[in-house]
Amino acid sequence: MEETNKLEAKDRIILALDVDNIEETVKYVDMLKDYVGFFKVGLPLFTACGFEAIDAIKEHGGKIYFDGKFQDIPNATAQTCINLLKKGIDFFNISATGGSKMMVNTINACNNYAKKHDLKQPVILAVTLLSSFGQKTLTNELCVDMNISGYVLKLSKIAKEAGLSGVVAPDTDASQIKKELGNDFIVVCPAVRPTWAIVNDQIRIVSPSDAIKAGADYIIIGRPITHASDPIAAVKLIITEIEEALKEDEE
Repeated sequence: MEETNKLEAKDRIILALDVDNIEETVKYVDMLKDYVGFFKVGLPLFTACGFEAIDAIKEHGGKIYFDGKFQDIPNATAQTCINLLKKGIDFFNISATGGSKMMVNTINACNNYAKKHDLKQPVILAVTLLSSFGQKTLTNELCVDMNISGYVLKLSKIAKEAGLSGVVAPDTDASQIKKELGNDFIVVCPAVRPTWAIVNDQIRIVSPSDAIKAGADYIIIGRPITHASDPIAAVKLIITEIEEALKEDEE
């Protein structure tokens, strides 16, 4: 992947394809492939269409970020991720809460497979905490006696030590993650919503501008674009917002 500090504004956008059929998948790829960096394939689309969705996106000129949040015993997770490499997917995530052994086994197995088969080394991220979680859920249900930011940073450090390329984390933690783990450690910010968009079911949300200013390399955004009356106009507004945020960072 290109160095994140050299990315253009549009290339920082990961469009969430929250659909369940090939027709809509192809429609959005054809419409928006020149305006976004990656198309996010999550479990809803994958369980509906399987690798047919992956093939369709690639055939129509789109790049893929696979959002599987895999968490299983180390060998199972590693083999699952190798299967993604076999299908030409080199940008994806696993769950940080699967533990360091799972993460180390996965990155080592994938790197070895890629080297053996002359493929690009994969970019594997660790998902820290779901954006639908708040402090109450973390404390009362998961029984984690830490504040959210401390917990996210702890998981990020474990992921970096395991050899992963970066994390999926909220903007509130991006700056500290970059400060402690380095600018080359990728931060993907989920739950991004422009100020003009409906919040939907996310709790910890952020605007594209705030995410970029906080240090996010990529932002994940879906319904504000795909549910807009004019998706191209919507994504152009977001590109402009990102460009302005990048200019402010340079000043």
